[in-house]
Amino acid sequence: MLKKIENPDISGIDNKKIAELLQNEKARLLVQKSLSPYVHWEKIKHWPVSEGISNLELWAIIKILRNKVFDRKNSIIKNESGIFFSWTSYLPKLEQFLHEIDLRLGGNLFVTENQMSDELQHRLLSRGVMEEAIASSQLEGAHTSRKVAKQILLEGKKPRNKDEQMIVNNYQAMRLIESELKDKKLDEEFLFSLHKILTKNTLEDSEIARYRKDEDEIIVGDDGSKNEIYHIPPKEKFVKEEIKKFIAYANNELLDENFTHPVIKAIIIHFWLGYLHPFVDGNGRMARALFYWYLLREKYWAFGYLPLSKVMKNSPAQYRDAYIYTEQDDNDLTYFIEYNVNKINQAMKEFDAYAERKWKENTKMAKIARDTYQLNDRQIQLLRYFYKNKDVTTSVSSHIKVYETSRITAMKDLKGLEKQELVISKKIGRIVYYYATDKVGKLFE
Repeated sequence: MLKKIENPDISGIDNKKIAELLQNEKARLLVQKSLSPYVHWEKIKHWPVSEGISNLELWAIIKILRNKVFDRKNSIIKNESGIFFSWTSYLPKLEQFLHEIDLRLGGNLFVTENQMSDELQHRLLSRGVMEEAIASSQLEGAHTSRKVAKQILLEGKKPRNKDEQMIVNNYQAMRLIESELKDKKLDEEFLFSLHKILTKNTLEDSEIARYRKDEDEIIVGDDGSKNEIYHIPPKEKFVKEEIKKFIAYANNELLDENFTHPVIKAIIIHFWLGYLHPFVDGNGRMARALFYWYLLREKYWAFGYLPLSKVMKNSPAQYRDAYIYTEQDDNDLTYFIEYNVNKINQAMKEFDAYAERKWKENTKMAKIARDTYQLNDRQIQLLRYFYKNKDVTTSVSSHIKVYETSRITAMKDLKGLEKQELVISKKIGRIVYYYATDKVGKLFE
């Protein structure tokens, strides 16, 4: 059964009473409170209100202001009934947020007093892509721990099950977007190619790189359950018509009535793909991947450092509800936009803290590593990985893959560490694996 949210009838609320309440200071403060976060009736009905105003009357005021007074912008997205989605830019600190985005994520992300080395910036970018790949897959139900997932990606291990395969696929897709696809326009071939990467070895071949059909009977619910359905995707005829508009919009060939900031537009692209749900599976991962593709294409390069899905994963119910409220409360896209704005803010704060911490670790450990052992950046980064992740290994092929270097250089790096007694090697079958020694831990003391 489709989960229906409660949308009370406010048509019977007396207009004279509404006008009086609009002059009420307490009512105005409650209206302001309802904007950040952008709150739905399901929460407002439980709010304590002042004498002389009911929760329903408060909701009536909020709806009137949201729909008729606040600056409302129509999007080009419509539902099957032909009703367009719209949103309000009248959100506290939205302009300030977009200004900061322009300064930082389209310019200088590293705003700390300390200058980040190229090596550390590259490592933070790799970390961002990896964390996004892992968390985006976990949001879609991949039951693999972050630690195991990182080992698989860093050591180039073969996925053992569908969950691990999802993570590897997502990582490869994100890497491809960051390196190549960000410079390409979107078209159906692009969509199908990306879907093929994201769903490799997780779907039947007949379900990959094609639009879903009505007979596929796809629904969105907990683990595919029909007990509580959150979204019933539009019919295939509607999807095939709208996907053409979606592609044109993503390529900036179809524009909104008024200017839409690229970050807001990326969020709208994220929602639209999720709403259309054009594939049998992988729609969520595709939507979040296209969010990154669009922003990187628009030169907001620093978004590659921010694993947005990592913070979303900590509030999956809110992410789900942002879709539900948008679809079921007058097609109000503000719910989804505001949720994503908050998560981008959170991701930036977490990045700042992480980058500062890593800079300090980098400075102390790197000085010892270079002065005492004459190690290069790749070797230092590998020892950090060993220190942070106990009982892990690497090999020449893994070193080549992770650090994008030649076989000769990889062998020289690992043999150099072995000579310094920082790693030991052990041959298992045809592959030589390298393990950290106790000397690695002493580097960080």
